[in-house]
Amino acid sequence: MSAAPEESCRPAMEDDLPRLVELVDAAVTDLRAGRGGAVWARYNARRAPYEAALRSELSSPDHHVLVGLLDNTIMGYGVARVERLADDGLLGVVSDLYTEPGARELGIGEATMQALVDWCEARGCFGVDSLALPGDRHSKNFFESFGLVARAIIVHRPLS
Repeated sequence: MSAAPEESCRPAMEDDLPRLVELVDAAVTDLRAGRGGAVWARYNARRAPYEAALRSELSSPDHHVLVGLLDNTIMGYGVARVERLADDGLLGVVSDLYTEPGARELGIGEATMQALVDWCEARGCFGVDSLALPGDRHSKNFFESFGLVARAIIVHRPLS
C-alpha cells in the first residue's frame, strides 16, 4: 500500500520563477473564462510578462509568495500583500491563489491559504480580503471556510 500524497507549501524562491510564471498564466486563463472574468482580466489580473513583478514580490517585505506542493512538486501558488489604508490600518490582500486542476481537493490550496492568513495576522493586519468571481461557488465556499465573507459587491453593466 503506497503512502498518501503529502500536501504542503513553502515560501517561493527565485529558482521557482519559471514554474510560478506557468501557474500565473494558467490562473489568468482560467479566471478570464469565468463569469465576470473578461472585466477581471482587464482590471484586476496580473499583467504579462509576469516574471519581473513576481521577482520583485519575492524580495518585498510587504508581499508573501508561496508555492503549494504535492510530494515536493509545485502544483499551486499563492500571493498575499499588506496594504496600509487611509486610517493607517493594515489590510491583508490575497491577490493570487491557484492550484492545478488535477491537484485540487487534496489540501494544497488549504495549506497555502492558511499560511497566507497566518502571515497577514503576524504582520498585524486587521483583516484579509480576496476576490471570487460571480457564480464561482467553489471559490466562495473555499474562502468562507477560512472566515472570509462578502463585504462589498461590485456591480457592472457592459456598454456597447
